[in-house]
Amino acid sequence: MRTCYGRVLENLDAGRESFVVARCGPGGVVRELAEAGDPDDPPEGTRIAFTRTEDGAILRERVTPRERLVILGAGHIAVPLARIGAMLQFDVTVFDDRPSFANDARFPDATVVCDFFDVLKERLPIRAADYVAVVTRGHRHDQECLRQILQGVAPRYLGMIGSKRRSGFVIEQLAEEGFPKATLDRVHAPIGLDIGAQSPEEIALAILAQMVQTRHADRPRTMLRQEPSVDREVLEWLAAHGDVPLVIATVVSTKGSTPRMAGACMLVLEDGRTIGSIGGGCAEGDVLREARRLLRVGGHAVQTIDLTGSAEDEGMVCGGEMTVLAEAHNVAAPGR
Repeated sequence: MRTCYGRVLENLDAGRESFVVARCGPGGVVRELAEAGDPDDPPEGTRIAFTRTEDGAILRERVTPRERLVILGAGHIAVPLARIGAMLQFDVTVFDDRPSFANDARFPDATVVCDFFDVLKERLPIRAADYVAVVTRGHRHDQECLRQILQGVAPRYLGMIGSKRRSGFVIEQLAEEGFPKATLDRVHAPIGLDIGAQSPEEIALAILAQMVQTRHADRPRTMLRQEPSVDREVLEWLAAHGDVPLVIATVVSTKGSTPRMAGACMLVLEDGRTIGSIGGGCAEGDVLREARRLLRVGGHAVQTIDLTGSAEDEGMVCGGEMTVLAEAHNVAAPGR
């Protein structure tokens, strides 16, 4: 598995998705990379597809790079925008030409690129899945950023800070340069939902609320009950140590209110350590017991965890049901 997940990480870092298939049967469990295009692949916009077979189960997982939030400008609004964006599972990148603003100390949750805005296209190519917030210190820089972005691949979301007058002026200038009206109409200007925001934190909240609205606007409802991305820590651990005895526990479906959604993953090691989480507390207790059994005998197990009773006892909000696939890897079954 180390080679498999090493390649998955390489693909993620290059902005490419991967497909991983786990086949569980009487002969054991195998995880491997697969080509896209299988009819049983997860539907577009979803993370996982799980199928029970006559003698086992098959889990197919789409490992997609986290959606990238590109913040152009590193001023006061950019700081809470980057911080909250990271909390919302965006992979945050900040771009500005001022070293005193564009630095790792100011943006610990982001990748920081310090360079001039007129080389944006070369230094930070925009992708179709990106969410871009233009929040520079002046309309001249705003216009330069938009000019370069609109000449390339259209991001999923593009917004520009400023009053209606200022943003309107920039849009008019770009229209005079020949950019089509349909292209310019895609720019959220002014940026963000109108919630009467005043402080940098409130403005960042308004911007990200509009981005989240865009994130879910045309996705199938099934995606709303799946984790948005794979835990990077789990992938890195498998790439570095995937040849040791371990159990991979994956939430494959949920009903009602659950602490984690389908796609959440946890590794259970022989020494009792866990990497990642499928929800903690009662959700993980039964799975950990089954994982310890599988570490002795090998194979796989599918468990349905009913959280209703335990949630009521603990006074927890969640009280739904989750189905978990647990797979033992690098474990020799007794007698083999």
